[in-house]
Amino acid sequence: MTPTYELERLLGGGSGRLVAGIDEVGRGAWAGPVAVCAVVTDLSEAPEGLTDSKQLTARKRVALAGQIGEWAAGIGYGEASVEEIDTLGMTEALRRAARRALEALPIRPDMVILDGKHDYLGAPWAVRCEIKGDMSCVSVAAASVVAKVRRDAFMASLGFEAYGFADNAGYPSPVHQQALADLGPTEHHRMSWSYLDDLPQWRHLKRHRDPQAGEGQLSLWA
Repeated sequence: MTPTYELERLLGGGSGRLVAGIDEVGRGAWAGPVAVCAVVTDLSEAPEGLTDSKQLTARKRVALAGQIGEWAAGIGYGEASVEEIDTLGMTEALRRAARRALEALPIRPDMVILDGKHDYLGAPWAVRCEIKGDMSCVSVAAASVVAKVRRDAFMASLGFEAYGFADNAGYPSPVHQQALADLGPTEHHRMSWSYLDDLPQWRHLKRHRDPQAGEGQLSLWA
């Protein structure tokens, strides 16, 4: 599927209202922040090959992110830390990261297209949730690429070669799983998540919080 401007034009209504596309990355990771990117465009032709970041190779994502930086009318990026995720839960962490991304834009949008079916942003922003928006909307696809590239680069910069962050960006992988079992979690790991339940040596480190904040938790060996 090739993203189009159909929804951006519909929400803009031809009245000059600015529409930002938003996407997140890192929701299902065991380590590292959750990141959100917001992109505003002038509805000009998008860089060739732009689509959902998950459909692209790492090399293509990096190349596109550079093109998006030159082409977009505005890019904002925000993160919520592992401490915020553990203390406040994923929904509130996403809200904070999204607001930081929007506040980092050089221009304030009138409308926001949020990838997915749940509005984790809320008032005072006017939000339109769009399932698979990263595949259908140009601005959301652009946001998905920039968010993925920036967060991946940050995770790689942390080091911790035994955990494979440069390859898995903090998501579950066999290398990551084995390092957790052998070495335990680092300061970059989400300590309230249920993967710790599967680590007898380390489960005593688990932080407990509001059950409503348990979204996205995974079992270590699932």
